[in-house]
Amino acid sequence: MTATSQEIIQSSQWHHLSIQEVTRHLDTNLETGLTSAVAAKKRERFGANELKSKPGTSPLLRFLLQFNQPLLYILLIAGAIKAFLGQWVNAGVIWGVTLINAIIGFVQESKAESAIAALASSVKTNATIIRDGQKMQVPSTELVPGDVVLLASGDKVPADLRLVQARNLQVNESALTGESIAIEKNIQLLDIDTPLAERTNMAYAGSFVTFGTGKGIVVAIGDATETGRISQLIEQGTSLKTPLTRKFDKFSRTLLYIILGIAALMFAVGLGYGYSWVEMFEAAIAFAVSAIPEGLPAVVTVTLAIGVSRMARRHAIVRKLPAVETLGSATVICSDKTGTLTENQMTVQAIYAGDQSYTVTGVGYVPQGKILLNEKPVNWDNSSALQECIKAGLLCNDSHLEKKNGQWQVVGDPTEGALIVVANKVGITRSSLEEEMPRLDVIPFESEFQYMATLHETSSFASDKKQGTIYVKGSVEAILKRCQQMLDVEGNLIPLDAETIHQEVDAMAHQGLRVLAFAKKTVPDVETLCTTSLQHADIENDLIFLGLQGMIDPPRKEAIKAVQACQEAGIQVKMITGDHAVTAQAIARSMGFNKNGEVLAFTGSQLAQMGKSELATAIEDGVVFARVAPEQKLRIVEALQSRGEVVAMTGDGVNDAPALKQADIGIAMGGAGTEVAKEASDMILTDDNFASIEAAVEEGRTVYRNLLKAIAFILPVNGGESMTILISVLLARELPILSLQVLWLNMVNSITMTVPLAFEPKSERVMQKPPRNPSEPLLSPSLLQRILAISIFNWILIFGVFEWIQQTTGNINLARTMAIQALVAGRIFYLLSISQLGSAVIASIRGIRHRINDTSAIVIGIACTVILQIIFSQWNLMNSLFSTAPLNLNQWLICLLIGLPMVIVSALVNRFDPLD
Repeated sequence: MTATSQEIIQSSQWHHLSIQEVTRHLDTNLETGLTSAVAAKKRERFGANELKSKPGTSPLLRFLLQFNQPLLYILLIAGAIKAFLGQWVNAGVIWGVTLINAIIGFVQESKAESAIAALASSVKTNATIIRDGQKMQVPSTELVPGDVVLLASGDKVPADLRLVQARNLQVNESALTGESIAIEKNIQLLDIDTPLAERTNMAYAGSFVTFGTGKGIVVAIGDATETGRISQLIEQGTSLKTPLTRKFDKFSRTLLYIILGIAALMFAVGLGYGYSWVEMFEAAIAFAVSAIPEGLPAVVTVTLAIGVSRMARRHAIVRKLPAVETLGSATVICSDKTGTLTENQMTVQAIYAGDQSYTVTGVGYVPQGKILLNEKPVNWDNSSALQECIKAGLLCNDSHLEKKNGQWQVVGDPTEGALIVVANKVGITRSSLEEEMPRLDVIPFESEFQYMATLHETSSFASDKKQGTIYVKGSVEAILKRCQQMLDVEGNLIPLDAETIHQEVDAMAHQGLRVLAFAKKTVPDVETLCTTSLQHADIENDLIFLGLQGMIDPPRKEAIKAVQACQEAGIQVKMITGDHAVTAQAIARSMGFNKNGEVLAFTGSQLAQMGKSELATAIEDGVVFARVAPEQKLRIVEALQSRGEVVAMTGDGVNDAPALKQADIGIAMGGAGTEVAKEASDMILTDDNFASIEAAVEEGRTVYRNLLKAIAFILPVNGGESMTILISVLLARELPILSLQVLWLNMVNSITMTVPLAFEPKSERVMQKPPRNPSEPLLSPSLLQRILAISIFNWILIFGVFEWIQQTTGNINLARTMAIQALVAGRIFYLLSISQLGSAVIASIRGIRHRINDTSAIVIGIACTVILQIIFSQWNLMNSLFSTAPLNLNQWLICLLIGLPMVIVSALVNRFDPLD
């Protein structure tokens, strides 16, 4: 193979070469194919026809990586110091905490990405080829450039092929291009800049032959195919962290530096006061343990898991746990059109016949609806032209409807299915019609001629000769040039009014409708046709124009509402589709898409010609992106992310996989989606409906709000504990709380009281607020002020109660126990203040009607907390392990009363920083 040939292979320009040039570059023969010897040499050079996949991370390494977190370093070192000092129980508890965190992280991490492996399986098949002059079947992995492949209906295309023969060949390339309708193939030479979706002389690996036969030369295999290029884009895509994980990483690093700095200061001050280094290690470790929110990872995981469960009930299956929160922070949703925003069921919505324009009600393949004229039901008996137009669509048709599992489905072409449905809506069925007019012959649709024709026998009472009728459907251009007459509304012949017909076509096209024209020709004597065989010459002229039918894949009603809800919530919604720009733009307008009141549409060809700054502006301002290539989808996502947007991307095909992986959250379709798209995604929609995305956004926002509540609840305890230990050391006082007691509060108590916040129901205002600023820190200034205020109150509780009880009783264990129990009492009041249960109680006291949602989790959490705290102080084993002392009834009441002022403090901070 020459260097020039190699360059052509790499540049994917085979569609621009003639068949003779292709055979010359690849040194092959169309009749005999390659010889076995040449094929073996090429296999050595190019390798097997398969995609190379990267090995995944081993489970052991993924588990060990869970310990690669700044805050866990402190705990691991603290446990090691405790072990060095011989305090094995303390060391075991601290290490146990880190192990639990690691296990939780390992479980929540999704399985290793296998998108490339799924891609590989998507192109593996058997192939029928010509080699050594013989027709044979071989595994697709054995194909090499230059092999001659034969295609038939039902085949999976085994490699990228330049077609050299095409007989009624139609190929479904939806997984690669996003175009839902099978593409008619030919062998004509194409311009070099022809977009991928319009390369009709090529067949690409992984696509399916739905009709006809063909022959092609292998021009690319394995990673050199269009599917292989997509696999490389997936590998090159940046593995982005979610906004939540990025914020937690930043928060963890900041907290690590603060903890280490203060611990070192404490150690130095303590030594200066004359304490031993062992005592100061204990104080430093107690401080470090108190400052680390050990329970927070567990609470975050539980909160996200509950969000997963809620989303599943709303048809959204989350594959990667952090994606729950990410969707709630989305600022842009890039959605596919077909099946997600639309029904994925072609529907006739407009008919033009007899110089009358009709509208059709009903959506999808359910044969229910009416034909209206001026918004009134049509007078069927006085609409001969309309009857003929509908009959033509029903008889000139190779598809049929069937009902499966209660759902109507089209077996065959979706466009033909729409023609059947509109006929059924007015009570015309093919079975009854074909009894009157049996089919004698057919000319299948060919892209070269742009029409399909059928010949039907019609009875004649006036003559013994068999009469016939030819019905033709096809493109407007192909039909009109063969017509000289048309029917008026009553079925009378009148001269063809081509200008009016074209105006009607333009009006339908402006609505995004796909327009088909219909015509007929009466054959006085069928026997005059050669053995009742229909030829192209028979319909070259003298056709009678019957009318037009305009159809579209209509928008889902629930998706229209969902798009509007997202836009009202400040989320941009953009349509990225493989369909034509006019159709996509019309759908977008009908659904209420807009950016600053406009519905700007760009094609992939337009984007390819733009400079960097112009492209960035187009992507920001554009609402519809049509006919885009896979790498352009990826660039659109990257461009939006570079402008600080949090991008959710939907898709179902192989061509969507790179963009799905790159997006902050990739959303695959569970029904129509390919395995490749699902493996590259973070979330799967079981009903393939955009409305489920809006529901998931709602749940995601609720999850984030509940996470903020959890953080606002947990961190003040860490703040109060660490302030207590720090001030005690600086004042040379006994520690009011020990490291193991801190671990009890931070793990057991915090989790028991915080997990119920994860079950908090959604707020009615959740979709009335704009998306969060992606650059906003996890701890906003108002949240920091709240944490500081509650931390100070907690410090006063712990330090004050400890000093008071120690000075009055001299029992240090009792003092520490009562300090802890007073703190927990205050936490219970604080929990009520930030939960919906507390809001409902306050509203009822004030006489305000308040809808009380399910708050049973809060009640259960408080009950569990009370039981555990009783065990903590009253059980001998816990007294020995945690150095606590049992309390009497009076002491319990004192702790409760001391915690009560938290109600006032909470009310004040809620006024300035409402969490709901």
